[in-house]
Amino acid sequence: MAGDRRPAGARTSPTERRILAAAVHLFAEHGFDGTSVQQIVERAQITKGGLYHYFGSKQDLLQEIYQSLISRQLQDLERILAAGLDPPATVRAVIEALVISTAEHIDEAKVFARELNRLDPARLAAVRAERRRYHTAFRDLIERGQREGVFSRVAPADTVTLIVFGMVNEMPRWYRADGPKPASRFAAEVADFVLTALRPR
Repeated sequence: MAGDRRPAGARTSPTERRILAAAVHLFAEHGFDGTSVQQIVERAQITKGGLYHYFGSKQDLLQEIYQSLISRQLQDLERILAAGLDPPATVRAVIEALVISTAEHIDEAKVFARELNRLDPARLAAVRAERRRYHTAFRDLIERGQREGVFSRVAPADTVTLIVFGMVNEMPRWYRADGPKPASRFAAEVADFVLTALRPR
């Protein structure tokens, strides 16, 4: 069978996880174009036939990496929103979860940031739609807080959203897991900064 038809993000077998881990590492280190299928199969310790049993192409691998990261972050977002916290507590939880998730999967985030445009138009549109879902939910949360008077209107919700996600999108350029500051502390500091800026004057 050439290429498993299960939805992206549903890869559960040890072989699939090994293939994806190899692809993530190699794409992050050498880039999508700089990585061959042969390099992936050698690192994953499988045959080309074994890879193509699960993934039809490098594009399938790339989409799976993106989908896995986005799905994980959307699940975090939905769990937080379902808790029914007030806007400040929700914003804190969302920012901390997003920063920590990005830090814990920094190679996936690096591939996402650098190689997104390697996807074909249909796959690219699907990934961007998922990103918009997250951005829209966060923007709506800021707008709600502004309407309720718990957040300042010093900047429109769109601008706040761009600032938060712009910072997170830059993490693959500089974040190191072995750095002096744990991800949880950095996440809390980012949330503190944003909430201080949004505090009504």
